[in-house]
Amino acid sequence: MPLTIKQHDRATRITLRIEPGGRALKMTVPKGLAQREVNAFLDRHQGWLLTKLAKFSVDNTLHDGGEILLRGIKHRIEHTGSLRGLTEAVMVGDRHVLKVSGLPEHLGRRIATFLKKEARSDLERLAHFHARSIKAPIKSISMKDTRSRWGSCSSEGNLSFSWRVVMAPPPVIDYLAAHEVAHLKEMNHGPHFWALCEKLCPHMEDAKSWLKRYGSQLHAIDFD
Repeated sequence: MPLTIKQHDRATRITLRIEPGGRALKMTVPKGLAQREVNAFLDRHQGWLLTKLAKFSVDNTLHDGGEILLRGIKHRIEHTGSLRGLTEAVMVGDRHVLKVSGLPEHLGRRIATFLKKEARSDLERLAHFHARSIKAPIKSISMKDTRSRWGSCSSEGNLSFSWRVVMAPPPVIDYLAAHEVAHLKEMNHGPHFWALCEKLCPHMEDAKSWLKRYGSQLHAIDFD
């Protein structure tokens, strides 16, 4: 696993962080710290690291017969074998299935394209709904694959969302939309912002807890 070590003039101790998705480690150390101290720190915290990394799947690649979340529901991935056709979520008996056409090596990319489309549909609808309720205009809405944040709002009214959130349950998707729309009125994370956010999304705390617990697992999925 890649490890990035950065020396910081103001650092007084070693800090170790797992990057979103569990794909890399980032360590901040006091300037001039000896490499043996870094190695000793990693040795001492090996158990902690293994415990934290255990929540990430060993195999995060997508394949025929595997599973992918859509709005909090596990869908079995079924490669149709056809070179043409739409990616679609269907019910087969009592089971949720995601049918994917195209070449096998393009499976992940086709699923990502499908999720982006579904995310845009959900988030545009929810964002405009919340924006109308507080009479705040939205200039634009874009979908991105950011790992450092789930969304953003500019002072010009441009909203941006991580399309991976469409894998989360609907209340979590709604919270993300409400969170960024609240920034149209409050460009901060102060008490007034959180009060407005909770007014727009009464289930805010449950949604925040879900993202904190499972969000990194969504970032860990490899669509390439």
